[in-house]
Amino acid sequence: MSKHVNNSRRRFVSSSAAAIAASSILPWNVWAQQAAPFRLGALNSITGIGGPYGTSMLESIRIAVDEVNAAGGAAGRKIELFAEDDQTKPDAAVLAVKKLIEINKVQAVVGIWPSSVGLAVMPITNNAGLIMMNTCGAPEMLVENKQGLAWMFQASNAVFGRAFAQIARQRGFKRPAVMAFNNSTFVGLADYFKKTWEADGGQVTDVVIYEPNQTSYRTELNRVLAKKPDIIALGSYRPDATILLKEWYQTGQDCKFIMPGWTANEGLVEAIGKEASEGIISVSNVAAQDSPTFKSYAARFRAKMKRDPDVFAAQSYDMVIAIALALEAAGAKADSIKINEHIRSVTDQEGTAVSSFPEGRDLIRAGKPVNYDGASSKLIFNDRGATVPDFGVYEIRNGKLVLNETVPGSA
Repeated sequence: MSKHVNNSRRRFVSSSAAAIAASSILPWNVWAQQAAPFRLGALNSITGIGGPYGTSMLESIRIAVDEVNAAGGAAGRKIELFAEDDQTKPDAAVLAVKKLIEINKVQAVVGIWPSSVGLAVMPITNNAGLIMMNTCGAPEMLVENKQGLAWMFQASNAVFGRAFAQIARQRGFKRPAVMAFNNSTFVGLADYFKKTWEADGGQVTDVVIYEPNQTSYRTELNRVLAKKPDIIALGSYRPDATILLKEWYQTGQDCKFIMPGWTANEGLVEAIGKEASEGIISVSNVAAQDSPTFKSYAARFRAKMKRDPDVFAAQSYDMVIAIALALEAAGAKADSIKINEHIRSVTDQEGTAVSSFPEGRDLIRAGKPVNYDGASSKLIFNDRGATVPDFGVYEIRNGKLVLNETVPGSA
């Protein structure tokens, strides 16, 4: 079997390590030279709806693993990486994560993109006592994180729903409607948009939850348009959004759309054309592009991928560095539970800000508090294990995404 991930969904194992310097002064280092590698599982959407993001996320995980291993490993333990394609499907993800746990014996799973996969996988990683890091958005992810082993690096769609409503109101819209793909992610966005709008004294003209994989959404669309909304909050993936927006454009009815950035991007413009996409408001979490962490990581990403990383890729990089620093803090003999207990301590805002694994490692070994300032965000986790990167508010103009403003993230 090939050791490289490809679209045939083959498993690969990637590991790299620099030699660990011997030391008679540091007894822990002598022990660490004999320690087994830390086995890390990457579960990414290489194929399926998440395919446009999964490859970049996986490459970012590999960049972070290489950084840690080149520095001698975390607590002297190199990271050995095992990767699986979840195909953006819960059933495939369940089989893949069981393989990672039962056969590859991983101690943490990172890189999970869709909420449907996250919700399917979390009970399995919880039962195994493993760390699970994700970019999922379903509010249920926070509810189900009872053991505190899951860490969400992306804003939940409860936060997205509130942000959509606040952005629409700030732009003067009065009569919003909501349309959402029927899954936990987008239904959550729809619910929180409605709650936020109504809490501020407004009224939503209609909420329509539609079923996926249809060739037409004209019936659902006509129902919404009949109420004469001035803006539609559309929670969708690109395939269904393409159909919906083409059908809306054919009606000629004047209306704006506000959508998540993973759908409303230049790929959508290519699918529906400049005219139909003009004026769409696109909202997404954005990476911390001005931080030294992002700049260093992004340069390495560009060298390999020949393009800029998106926020999901930056989040995936941060997952590995956070785990590696937590392992360093917990010690070479620590199990997953003990490592998990140190994730907050290495992102402690009171500590010294660091932008790489070697910087953080050196401070930890010196007994000093560390604040890993991530490539995706400052990694301020709330009591449910969620952090919220900043929001970028874009508008599609003449086929291009134009950044209007950046809104600070708030959990």
